[in-house]
Amino acid sequence: MAINILLLLLGLVVILFAAALFTNAVEWLGKRLRLSEGAIGSVLAAVGTALPETLLPVVAILFQGGDLGKEIGTGAILGAPFMLATLAMFVTGLAAVIYRRRRPQGRDLCITASVMRRDLGFFLVLFCGAVGASFVIPAVSPAIPPVVVRGVIGALLLGGYVLYLVLTFRGGEATEHELEGLTLRLWFRRWLIRPEDEEEPEAFHERRHAHGVATPQYREISTQLVLALVGIIGGAWVFVHAVGHMAAVMGVRPLVLALIIAPVATELPEKFNSVIWVRQGKDTFALGNITGAMVFQSSIPVTLGIWLTPWNLQASSGRIPAALASAGIALAAAAFVWLAAGLGRFQERCATCVRRERPCVSMPSWAMVAGLGFWLVFVWGIIAGLLR
Repeated sequence: MAINILLLLLGLVVILFAAALFTNAVEWLGKRLRLSEGAIGSVLAAVGTALPETLLPVVAILFQGGDLGKEIGTGAILGAPFMLATLAMFVTGLAAVIYRRRRPQGRDLCITASVMRRDLGFFLVLFCGAVGASFVIPAVSPAIPPVVVRGVIGALLLGGYVLYLVLTFRGGEATEHELEGLTLRLWFRRWLIRPEDEEEPEAFHERRHAHGVATPQYREISTQLVLALVGIIGGAWVFVHAVGHMAAVMGVRPLVLALIIAPVATELPEKFNSVIWVRQGKDTFALGNITGAMVFQSSIPVTLGIWLTPWNLQASSGRIPAALASAGIALAAAAFVWLAAGLGRFQERCATCVRRERPCVSMPSWAMVAGLGFWLVFVWGIIAGLLR
């Protein structure tokens, strides 16, 4: 047990460190490509940090195999959006409260409402389709081969994500955020010291500063991105395996591991990236990182589940299946934030965006913190025996 705890902490530290590298590199990549905040947060950051939780069901289904592998894979596929819509939202809102004194917008979240409503709107449609597929596939006429039905549904989900990408990259203006220097460059600044700098400290500091914050080359950005992704995936892998061994020792069932414990571990990159951006006052980046990952999780991994597993979420007894309940709660939590982002009384420019002349809305942090309540409802259902 002690070894597992040490591995768990090691994985956590690696994820934290790699997440800081990733957020810095992806911001510079977006700036070099002149992408909008929504594209940077909802696509570049979201897809990159979604890799660990996407790999988990793939490994379970393809390499574990059998009914156990399919059960774990299905639980992991459904557990990822569930955790993003509940705990990830909660952590982001809580970060805004904790760092309220150092943020220009205080505890409120300054967001581009169109980005959040677009992301959550796509998630609600795609995930509803994924859940509905569990009921449609068995109800289709026997004359139609199941593989055709599964293929059509999966193609529709993938097509929805492609449409989402087109709209995301087409909309919005290039980000104008001031960025810190590329981390790898800042690390290597100490190699710029020359003997004559000891006699000309001002010249050295000017050159060192310029080297640190100058626009980096694509090869520098890509190198840092690769290092960060390797760290995120490796840290999540260590974390998940440590949690898995601990769950086995404690006698936790695979479905609970797949729905709760494993997604909590693999969603850590999104949570930490968002906390970093919230602390810096970049709320659209922070929330887009989560909502963009939700759209990704409701299309790509779900399609794999529909194609490679029975994808049966229906109730076969008096109790509600935990997998179906988690999907329903994720949809309810996402709908709550979607409504909060669009309510008329939240349509006010925050002080930060007034100065930058950027369209935004100010949303209270409690709308995000409420995600904890949705997660506790699910946990209560498990403890009370209402879910199987």
